[in-house]
Amino acid sequence: MAKQVKLSAQLRPSSGRSAVKKIKAQGAVPAVIYGGKDKPQTLQVNSRDINTLLAHAVGENILVDLEISDSGKTTNRLALIQEIQHAPLGGAVLHVDFHSVKADEILHAHIPIEPHGESVGVRSYGGILDQSLRRLDVACLPKDLPEIIRVDVSALNIGDSIHVKDIKLPEGVTSSIDGDLTVFHVSAPVAEEVKPAEEAAATGPEVIKEKKPEGEAAAPAAGDKKAAEKKPADKK
Repeated sequence: MAKQVKLSAQLRPSSGRSAVKKIKAQGAVPAVIYGGKDKPQTLQVNSRDINTLLAHAVGENILVDLEISDSGKTTNRLALIQEIQHAPLGGAVLHVDFHSVKADEILHAHIPIEPHGESVGVRSYGGILDQSLRRLDVACLPKDLPEIIRVDVSALNIGDSIHVKDIKLPEGVTSSIDGDLTVFHVSAPVAEEVKPAEEAAATGPEVIKEKKPEGEAAAPAAGDKKAAEKKPADKK
């Protein structure tokens, strides 16, 4: 299940480029929280805190208990990290989007699917494990939200498949995805094709003899030449 992590944030009364530069100079990252019945709020979070949180995350869905400070008052809002903007160079966190959720309301999320174990078809017969579906759309309460869905593929042989309906979801988690969709499949190994260059190397180079012009006598072989030298001259 997704771990609920506490994260401190401060209300950001102003926006714009100058305000963002000031925030970054203070070692903070601009953020926003939206969704639910509450109005969107512009926030700032400590750069070190958000980097530590992301470094320890297992999956993409991170459930956060935001403690928002505003003029000495603190309010708590439960949220999912919806989107993170990174710098093209270096990968520094530039902005964070939080999506507000309610503890007693069903939420929808995309959960990564990961294979677990080594397929017998791959291990023993050189097969190839293909993954057709990498995320599963699920619905559940925030407390039941899984970080990742791991599927045991060790029993799969050549030609075997695992479909959505074969995946056992955690308690309280459901999915409306078509159960017949293939998630994993083990295909037979692909036979290597012999390249023309390899075929030529196997048979050896072809010897091409030079063709003599018409009317030109062929040179005698070595044995014939010696025989001609030993033959006595004709008597007159």
